[in-house]
Amino acid sequence: METPSQVVHLGAITGHLWHAFKHLGETVFAPLGLFYVMYVTTGLTGGLIAALVWGVGAVAVRAVLRVRIPMVLLITTGILVLRTIVGFATGSSFLYFLEPSLQNFLVALLFLGSLLFERSLIAKLADDFCLLPPSLFSNARVQRFFRRVSLLWALVFTINGLTTLWALAQATLGHFLLASTAGSFSLVALAAVASVWWLRRELRGEGITLRFSRKAAPAA
Repeated sequence: METPSQVVHLGAITGHLWHAFKHLGETVFAPLGLFYVMYVTTGLTGGLIAALVWGVGAVAVRAVLRVRIPMVLLITTGILVLRTIVGFATGSSFLYFLEPSLQNFLVALLFLGSLLFERSLIAKLADDFCLLPPSLFSNARVQRFFRRVSLLWALVFTINGLTTLWALAQATLGHFLLASTAGSFSLVALAAVASVWWLRRELRGEGITLRFSRKAAPAA
């Protein structure tokens, strides 16, 4: 029996890109940029404080306003606090950037470890970067997809960890920030495109077509 066709309108793709960019800007670009600017102008201490104040402040503002705190913001701020402790304790910018390079491997393990639970970590993070209708997350095929795509993202973070370690050992701080940021986001962007293609392919097997358009999704 042929599966009935269903079209899910996701809205304009620019809205999804802006949604993802806001999270990346808040959790990655802003603290990294503040660190580098203050590091160059005032030294390591100024860079550490600037990045930490941004991250903790972003979480605190949401908590005070009782606004949902994105999972990715909680993870990156937690990592930032640990990095700052290491930076102040050692006075070393090398160790400050070594820790997140090593934590790529930890994130890869978290992706794999979350497969033991009902909802994988990648499915929770998808809430922060994808404007998918909540009904899709309850689809059995979509749930299987998130479990399988967790393996892809574990591989991505493992490769990212290896390449950033190599860049940190070989380059100056400025070149490391440029190379690691460009390389990491190129790899993540490719994995994101592959994940979207994979998801759309899986949904077609359920007779569901995802369509980026300005047309609003029909009411349930």
